[in-house]
Amino acid sequence: MVRSELGHSDPGFPATSPGIFPTEFSCCFFSISGLCVLVLLETAAAQNPKDSQCHRQCPWNAACINATHCTCDDGFASSSGEKYFSDPLETCHNINECVPPISASCGQNAKCVDREGSYHCTCVPGYALPSGEKRFPNATMNDCQDVNECGPPISIFCGQNANCVNIKGSYHCSCSRGHALPSGEKTFPNATMNNCRDIDECQLNPSACKPHEICINKPGSYKCKCKPGFAQSNKYQTKNCADVNECAPPISISCGQNANCVNTEGSYHCTCKPGYGFLSGEETFPNASMNNCQDVNECAPPISISCGQNADCVNTEGSYYCSCNPGYALPSGEEAFPNDAMNDCQGKTGLHSNLTKDTFSRNSKTIVNNLDIRLDQVNGSQAETAQRVTLYLETVQNAVYEAALNLPLGSSISKEEKSMVIHTLTFESGCNKSNSFRMEAGNERMDFDCIPTTDNVSKGAAVLISYDSIGSIINERFVSKENLTTDEELINFQLNSKVVSGAIGYRKGSSLSIPVNFTFQYIKMRSGKERPLCVYWNKTFWSNQGCKIIWYNDTQTVCSCTHLSSFAILMASVELEEDPVLTMITYVGLSLSLLCLFLAALTFLLCRAIKGTSTFLHLQLSLCLFLANLIFLIGIKQTRLKIVCSLIAGGLHYLYLTAFTWMFLEGLHLFLTIRNLKVVNYTSAGQFKKRFMCPFGYGMPAVIVAVSAASSFQHYGTDHYCWLNIEKGFIWSFIGPVFIIILINLSFYLITLWILRDRLSSLNKEVSTIQNTRTLTIKALAQLFILGCSWSLGFFMIDSIPKPVQSVIAYTFTIINSLQGVYIFLVHCVLSRQVQEEYKKCFKRIKGKTETDIYMLSTSNSHSRMLEK
Repeated sequence: MVRSELGHSDPGFPATSPGIFPTEFSCCFFSISGLCVLVLLETAAAQNPKDSQCHRQCPWNAACINATHCTCDDGFASSSGEKYFSDPLETCHNINECVPPISASCGQNAKCVDREGSYHCTCVPGYALPSGEKRFPNATMNDCQDVNECGPPISIFCGQNANCVNIKGSYHCSCSRGHALPSGEKTFPNATMNNCRDIDECQLNPSACKPHEICINKPGSYKCKCKPGFAQSNKYQTKNCADVNECAPPISISCGQNANCVNTEGSYHCTCKPGYGFLSGEETFPNASMNNCQDVNECAPPISISCGQNADCVNTEGSYYCSCNPGYALPSGEEAFPNDAMNDCQGKTGLHSNLTKDTFSRNSKTIVNNLDIRLDQVNGSQAETAQRVTLYLETVQNAVYEAALNLPLGSSISKEEKSMVIHTLTFESGCNKSNSFRMEAGNERMDFDCIPTTDNVSKGAAVLISYDSIGSIINERFVSKENLTTDEELINFQLNSKVVSGAIGYRKGSSLSIPVNFTFQYIKMRSGKERPLCVYWNKTFWSNQGCKIIWYNDTQTVCSCTHLSSFAILMASVELEEDPVLTMITYVGLSLSLLCLFLAALTFLLCRAIKGTSTFLHLQLSLCLFLANLIFLIGIKQTRLKIVCSLIAGGLHYLYLTAFTWMFLEGLHLFLTIRNLKVVNYTSAGQFKKRFMCPFGYGMPAVIVAVSAASSFQHYGTDHYCWLNIEKGFIWSFIGPVFIIILINLSFYLITLWILRDRLSSLNKEVSTIQNTRTLTIKALAQLFILGCSWSLGFFMIDSIPKPVQSVIAYTFTIINSLQGVYIFLVHCVLSRQVQEEYKKCFKRIKGKTETDIYMLSTSNSHSRMLEK
């Protein structure tokens, strides 16, 4: 037995732990030559009974007590439950400290492990002690931490296409991106259970790619590729697949003779030119090798053009014309006319040389009625629509022009039919003097000067026709960027005027030798981001070649063209492209201003030495600018929710108007203060009361914003920014007050400089106050930016200014005005002697407090070390 012979003389005490003798120690310290000697007196032998003194045999894991009884060792208990026993059949069994009633606590992420006569704690799987020890005595020594099985030194390997993921107390394996388990499980235990397979993202998500793209699966991923007929374009920095125009360079598909290439979305096709077609009736074919375009005989079935009474249809290559029968002729002397609507074949004995106004009116009405029937039937393909409309426009224009040439000299006729307005004018030939003509058809106008001629003709004619419904047929579907020459990247094309036709000359087919101006009225008012384009109908599409804009505003455009045809106004949106450098300057400048405005506001609030009216004005301006700049940085692009964007725009409108109002009050107060230098006992600056400033500074902008919101709340917020919409002049609710304040503050500024100039010239340089006056002069110069006068640069960023100049103005405007908070802090805080003194006092207090804290900390540490010794 381990401890059967060890025990106390008193049976009331339990046996001691193994290896430790119950002793009494007495320590004596003697000083011998400066050395300390510790003497230990052991009395254990005198108190512990000898083996011969124990008169009974105790069981295993028990000790003899007082020679008559036994007691179980620590960690053991008797079978009877008694602490002391004398029954020779009694045994001592192990106590499990890890279960009730003891339930030794080992702490979080640990478990209790029982052992013979004792227990210990160990971390649960997945946790370990940082020291590397496997066990610890109790919860107070618990430092079990998560083991990262995915990192060294364990580095669990999960197999191919899989990753190890550490979790608290354990780990698991998961498939890498683009892979998954066939079972659908998200995790698995180890590499032996790895069954990660590639995911077909194209099948799983049909909309993985953008429109006009096809999805191609790859191991662990996928890629998008443009469909045939489309190609990736970085033109608008969107990297979208754009339609490839196979009919334009560099491809330029050849469709062969008497045929045109027609581009379609993602493809193209060939179609015969007007007057040609397939005998089979097909309208399109793929390329030149399949070209079988043949002349269409419009005079034979199934078309059978009707030329009217006393006339026959004559087929030509690609076209036809009508001709009077023998014995009949047109009064104009022409040998051909387009159709029965223009039939005026009369017997040669009844011909007359000039058409009367009644004849013109009757003929024009006949033209309109007959051609409108054909136009109403346009419902075919885009190519067919273009052919029908081209024929319609040319027929009407030629017919009206021919009729006008036969009117008497000086005739001016205006006719309004159900689908068009016609105005004709005849004028005398020759340009001996400067003549100009103006014609109007509805709201559209044509202006041209006298046309010189060398031909032996007596008169010329001009025709202006305004169509009501043509624009809805040949609309933006017939617009292609390849056919437009512009300086800007434009999107969202839309026809925004009526289509007009013009013809001027002395005979049919005469060319235009001078430019002609057209004035168009918009159908829908132009928005600020839209640009008008003068375009003409080029038989199959709209083009702006030979036409340019002279002037335009929100309601009309004036165009100048060097040829005559059918014209209209094409409206397009300017694609907004942010300048990254300008954006970075804005955000950096406003961030610096926010910091400086915050410091300035704290200075104005806490610095008692500068309390006064000026400080109160500076504080209000700083607070308004701080809030306005903060909301601008956070919310200017929060356009996703319309109501939130409108509220942000309204808040910015109010805060910036408030800031400018306080700038005005700053300018007024500075003016009154400087005026005191010139006017003796002038007390107007001292009467500048706060109780009048706050209602004006905060109330006036509130009234402006309230009236603006009540009248046009929908104009708060745009598609791109949470700011005021410029449509219908709503932006003037901000620009108007700002413009007035800038003018007033600029006037105050100039008057202030003049007063200071007179004051400085009148002072003796030896006078002690000269330094104050000079400092005031420097601050007055700095007020040019603080009072918002630099915001006037924004009024020069208009479309009529060249782009390089606009860029310089934009950069200057952004740099100066984004740093307005910095100017306020520098002028009113850093350069103020009173504020400098307050800053120095504050820094000294902080430095003194820091030195005191360091000294007290050092003293405390020294005192602690002395106590330890």
